[in-house]
Parts: sequence; C-alpha cells; structure tokens
Amino acid sequence: MSGGRANLHQGGVGLGVDMLTGVTLSGVQQEQLVELHPDTGHILAGLQLPYWDDMLLLAARCYELTGLGYLGVDLVLDKHQGPLLLELNARPGLSIQIANNRGLAGRLRRVQVLKEIPANAEARVQLTRQLM
Repeated sequence: MSGGRANLHQGGVGLGVDMLTGVTLSGVQQEQLVELHPDTGHILAGLQLPYWDDMLLLAARCYELTGLGYLGVDLVLDKHQGPLLLELNARPGLSIQIANNRGLAGRLRRVQVLKEIPANAEARVQLTRQLM
C-alpha cells in the first residue's frame, strides 16, 4: 500500500515498541491502529526485535551527532550487519504515538525536569529505561 516507502505519512506501517524489552506493541498505518501487516497478513504485536540493546545505543549516540534535544532516529536491520542508521529527523512525525498507545508529552515532561542529560550514550540508554 505504501508503494515501497517507509514513511508513515506516505502509507508505511510503523510499530510501537516497548522501550525496555524491544517487543512490538501494535502497528499504525495512515493514523489508524492495525493488527496485521497489510501486505503479508502477519501479526504485528509481540515481535521481539533482534539487536534491541544495540539499536538503543546507536540511537542514543545520535544525540551527540546532532546537538538536538529531540530527534527521530530511523534504523534498519541488515541481515549481515545488524542495525544501521538510515536517517535522522530533526522534526519527526508524531503518528508513532498511536502505535505506542502513549503520548509523547508525558515522556518529555519527565526529561524536562532533569538537571542534566547524561554525557555518554550508555548512561542515556540507562536513563531511558529508568524513565519508562
């Protein structure tokens, strides 16, 4: 349905992910919750993402690259190389909140009250897990 495009606003399917475990929660397509992949019919919830810890660390390292306080990190999984950075978005779409079934505002408030953001990526990943 997306014509091969991955972006949510172009019809791609996004998956909400439990930040602690890397297990998918549900899917979203065109701002609607979807339980099955529209092309394959596979169930979207309950999938364990491989390399989850590596993916979190890679995303956390992007903070240092950009200097942005809020950004979207798009990752892909390569069969041979594992997680790879696809792109960074300074203004990511917010439709993924639907798939996570949790709004972004509450998460941002928990970060805004912090005295400082940890300097290294490993500590930022640990903080993320604590704030969930």
